[in-house]
Amino acid sequence: MKKVSAITLGMALSSVFLSSCTQGNSSQTVAATRNSGTLALVANGEDFVRQGFVSKDGWSIKFDRVYLNVSDVTAYQMESSFEPNQGDTLENVKYSNKVSFLDTVKTIDLAAGETNAEPILVEQTEAPVGFYNAIAWKLTTIAGKTIGLQGQATKEGQIINFNLGFNRPVEYLCGEFVGDDRKGIVEPDQTGQLETTLHFDHVFGDSQTAADDALNQDALGFQPLADLASGDRLKLDETSLSAKLSPENYQKLTNALVGLGHVGEGHCQVVSN
Repeated sequence: MKKVSAITLGMALSSVFLSSCTQGNSSQTVAATRNSGTLALVANGEDFVRQGFVSKDGWSIKFDRVYLNVSDVTAYQMESSFEPNQGDTLENVKYSNKVSFLDTVKTIDLAAGETNAEPILVEQTEAPVGFYNAIAWKLTTIAGKTIGLQGQATKEGQIINFNLGFNRPVEYLCGEFVGDDRKGIVEPDQTGQLETTLHFDHVFGDSQTAADDALNQDALGFQPLADLASGDRLKLDETSLSAKLSPENYQKLTNALVGLGHVGEGHCQVVSN
């Protein structure tokens, strides 16, 4: 019978041991991967921003740029249903996981891309699997603005090129996305999506909605701004708006700007503004 040297036997045992370790680590990696996926945060100005619309007072509005400063975005997996508009807070409802997206302020142009382009990708990150049914986020001031709007408004042959800067910092707390598709679900090795939605018809109103609807009753419209134009130019910042609009109209504008934040059609709680 052929003898096996101690060295040869030792090498064989080492090989088996290393192989076993490699397989163990591989199994652990697969198991870890199966417990996580990717969560993508998008921002959406809806068709109002991409395709244009007619305000409640008959101005056809088309945006070239819609700048938005977003920060401090955190998604949560709540252990039960979460209804911020009914008084639920992060303190009185437990969450099992949370994922943070932005450590610094990021400026997004909601009007970027083609007419039918997808919502703007803000950030994405690895996330534990599960259903993210709450999201907190902020509109933050950069260079005196939280939101900047550039574009053209047309009515009865009159054209106004507008450049509007608003400075309304707001902190939102939102529940589950409300829309045709369910969002916020992360599956193993798959990408789920969360959306922050901005409803600019709340500012200008919508001719396709009844005049006595709450949306149009509360919206400023575009005419009060058009009245402040110089020829075919309208350039106003927060200071000018507060000084030149009537107190009633400025309050309407302020309320509308604060109420911009949604998750699809779902309303958000304004934590601070």
